[in-house]
Amino acid sequence: MKLLATCILILHLVWVLLVIFGAFWTRRRPFWTALHLLALVWGIVVEVGPWPCPLTFAEQYLEGRAGLQPSHGSYLLNCLDSLVYPNLPYWIVAVCGVAVCAANLGVYAWRGWIWLRQRRR
Repeated sequence: MKLLATCILILHLVWVLLVIFGAFWTRRRPFWTALHLLALVWGIVVEVGPWPCPLTFAEQYLEGRAGLQPSHGSYLLNCLDSLVYPNLPYWIVAVCGVAVCAANLGVYAWRGWIWLRQRRR
């Protein structure tokens, strides 16, 4: 269970990195652009809504089944845990999360505006 909890935590970190940096990687990749836009919408919904992320539930469940407490476990698990769940007040994390999603949406809006300008020529 401990290995599975660590794998879910790594998946969660990859998801967070996709949300943060995805717009810079998806250029001219329609499938990845669509996936990233869905990830952005999901990120905003999770940050401002009452719904927690299912990956968080999976991590907590598996860690509990493995007998781990959030502050215990391997060094890798603690490092990844602190990256995914920084020790900051919730409102700061939520504001930063929404700001990152908005910045990514701004990148897409900029690309769309350039694309429309080029089509009009």
